[in-house]
Amino acid sequence: MADNQPAAEQDVTRAWAANQGQKDAAKKLRIYAALCWVVAIGTEIAGIVLLKQGKFQSGNLALLIGLLVVIAVFAIGGSMLWKKANTHDPASRADAFRFFVQNQLGAIITVIAFLPLLALIFLDKDMDPKNKKIAGGVGVALALLATVLGIDFKPPSVEQYTEDMNLCASQIKSGQPTTACSPEVAQQAQDIARDSKAVAEATKSDANPNGLDKVYWIASEKAGEKADTEHVFHLCSDVSTLRGKQVNSGSVTEAYKENASRITKQIAMEQKQCGFKAPAAAAAASAAPAAAASAPAAN
Repeated sequence: MADNQPAAEQDVTRAWAANQGQKDAAKKLRIYAALCWVVAIGTEIAGIVLLKQGKFQSGNLALLIGLLVVIAVFAIGGSMLWKKANTHDPASRADAFRFFVQNQLGAIITVIAFLPLLALIFLDKDMDPKNKKIAGGVGVALALLATVLGIDFKPPSVEQYTEDMNLCASQIKSGQPTTACSPEVAQQAQDIARDSKAVAEATKSDANPNGLDKVYWIASEKAGEKADTEHVFHLCSDVSTLRGKQVNSGSVTEAYKENASRITKQIAMEQKQCGFKAPAAAAAASAAPAAAASAPAAN
């Protein structure tokens, strides 16, 4: 049976997690970013091959500068796409190494795409000194620009999104201006706030006038892991749908986190099965109009 702690005493949300749509968007952007970086590194390799063949010893300066520009354009493009992907599916600060690599990968790839070619340009003893100076200077400038643009100075994180989502959901429930509802957290915050409100309304009673923020759902097939299939969450563990099943319980947010992200459509039936009754004051208020309507009219 549901516990007796009012919903008002519990946080609406606890931990943000990317939904499937956000994960798909991030995956697509990362594929595009990887393709850009492949072009950048492929162009670098082409430049190294041409340099080894002596193509730039006494000419072809425009070609060499063109190769450096192509590397920069695709390195920067990849970095922008990668950073956009991170806004959809950020890393957690709890894993410091992954957090650093995921957020600064654009700068890392840019260094890889420029450094070997620049080193060979400056070390080439057969290249015309003037051309070496011009190509080297342009290459260094482009490398610095692309590296700086590849750095994420304010990387998103799961922790930051969790904080934003908590505040967003709280603002939605209280009717305040939704200043914290960024596109990345708004939809989940709205869904959680809506379902939390529906559960609270359905579980109101004299003992719990504010209702509850506790629901029940079928446990994942893999203990401690998110369920592979989407589940429905229910008002208590005694409903007929959950009988004989392994059941988990928690807040609406915890249910969402374990892929139980649909509230039951049988709320009225489950209220009866779970023993939830409307508070006496509310029942009396709703009964009064009905009694007045059935009373005989005065002569």
